[in-house]
Amino acid sequence: MTASVQFDLTDDTVIVTGGAGLVGRAVCTALDQRGANVVIGDVDEEAGRSLASSLEEAMYVRLDVTDPDSIVSACDGAEATYGHIDGLVNTAYPKTEDYGDYFEDVRLGTWNRHVSDHLGGYFATCKEVAARMVADGTAGSIVNYGSIYGVQAPDFSIYDGTEMTSPVEYSAIKGGILNFTRYLASYLGPDGICVNAVSPGGIYNGQDETFVDNYEEEVPLGRMADPLDVMGPTIFLLSDASAYVTGHNLVVDGGWTIQ
Repeated sequence: MTASVQFDLTDDTVIVTGGAGLVGRAVCTALDQRGANVVIGDVDEEAGRSLASSLEEAMYVRLDVTDPDSIVSACDGAEATYGHIDGLVNTAYPKTEDYGDYFEDVRLGTWNRHVSDHLGGYFATCKEVAARMVADGTAGSIVNYGSIYGVQAPDFSIYDGTEMTSPVEYSAIKGGILNFTRYLASYLGPDGICVNAVSPGGIYNGQDETFVDNYEEEVPLGRMADPLDVMGPTIFLLSDASAYVTGHNLVVDGGWTIQ
């Protein structure tokens, strides 16, 4: 089998949660380039429909990962249009207005809400999609987005000179996502479903210049990630090229975690 065939996703239907977001847009674009039927799941209808109109074969569905009914409706829409679901990529990043507080200022209610919405949302989408894959006999693929801060503790020195911090709930959620991914890989392996994670390093999104400078000094490749950097790894984990890879966390961080 040639590499081009291995990485081909022609006619595979893939749902991307948070598909209209910073990372989600890059993932949806990569899927479109590989021939997939792209299902852009997002709460932002305007951005989702705009992205769908720019791709070759894509549809927008309203998908709120914190709402089980919304997840069911999105999956129903994907199946009604394309007949099957072959993949799921969880990039959604639900958060409240007070997200980003320092550790000592985080309230228990805020902590509970973030863990429930973010980690719980990944659980809910995986559960619904996996059930449909099993019922259809689909040897599909699920990719959950983790983070380097799910792998190791934050380096708080990179926030010196800024008003930024690394939220405590983020580390807990992303660490949970990684072990949840391993759990699913073990549980769904007998059904032929691969479940893996992608853990990016910091992705540039117009952050404070001091933070960017501090961060990039710690990266062997000398720069923050671009959303395009996650496209190849995600395609790999959705395609036949990774047919014998499951329960893996693919770190995409420019070398951050080897320091």
